[in-house]
Amino acid sequence: MANSIRKIGVLTSGGDSPGMNAAIRAIVRTALYYEIEVYGIRRGYQGMIEGDIFRMETTDVANIIGRGGTILKTARSKAFMTDEGRRTAFEQLQKHGIEALVLIGGDGTFRGAVEFFKQYTIPAIGLPGTIDRDLSGTDYTIGFDTAVNTAVEAIDKIRDTAEAHDRLFIVEVMGRDAGYIALNSGIACGAEDILIPELVTHIDQVLKRIDYDERRKKTVHVLVVAEGDDFGGAAELMRLVKERFPGIDTRATILGHIQRGGSPTYADRVLASRLGYAAVNALRAGDTQVMVGIINDKLVYTPFEQVGKENAHISDDLIEMIRVLAV
Repeated sequence: MANSIRKIGVLTSGGDSPGMNAAIRAIVRTALYYEIEVYGIRRGYQGMIEGDIFRMETTDVANIIGRGGTILKTARSKAFMTDEGRRTAFEQLQKHGIEALVLIGGDGTFRGAVEFFKQYTIPAIGLPGTIDRDLSGTDYTIGFDTAVNTAVEAIDKIRDTAEAHDRLFIVEVMGRDAGYIALNSGIACGAEDILIPELVTHIDQVLKRIDYDERRKKTVHVLVVAEGDDFGGAAELMRLVKERFPGIDTRATILGHIQRGGSPTYADRVLASRLGYAAVNALRAGDTQVMVGIINDKLVYTPFEQVGKENAHISDDLIEMIRVLAV
């Protein structure tokens, strides 16, 4: 049975990810359908503290489903980590009569919601918005599919020039704590090696594989490394490869923030829409302090306290597959 919430606020927080706008659109239109007023909060928790809040109508979300970034903008807020900051944020919500929140972001966003709820019991539902796919409680996060496709397109182009010049390319992709982008883009592009934070990098083994390829006259090498790999990223890896193999033309490319931008793929648009719609209905049903996710194509609701950056175990079979296919 629907509860009595009549005004909700929506914000995006932390790193931006393609599909956030599609989620905002779904939240606004679902809420308005059920005659719930929606207030956009710009720049995440920092905007909440500063009162950067405005009422949203269906026209505010017209034609944004295919846009990257977030129309609500995003930020990280040190002030919200303090009691004073959270008190000011609560007072701003009271000024606008906001009774519940929908939060689109990552684990930092949800940790903030937990502390906020302890003090002020404002109902909140979270949506997983991060390209890194580093949250438990969902098979995919908003923006991950787009980020991987962006990386794949770039790596494919890099391989073309690697083949033209018989070069070794080291491509660094995003993933400070999780290697899902590196793992998936590397597999999709046939990388000769993939280095990720979840596995300890044994540099001697990496160099041995390069040496083996050289001795069998394989002149093209593409190595994909996550920025958070324990060895230190593309620059340090290139330095060692050049030192060990001075005769190999070696280059490093850091893809960086291009992975965060761009028009979201259909998968991210559909995922964000499903989650945004479900978030509003969760609030109507009286749920709070949970993140909406999708596991095995079914909606699931995971308490914020159980959602976090957990380095998932990478299957040994998958790692072996990568090595076999790179031969």
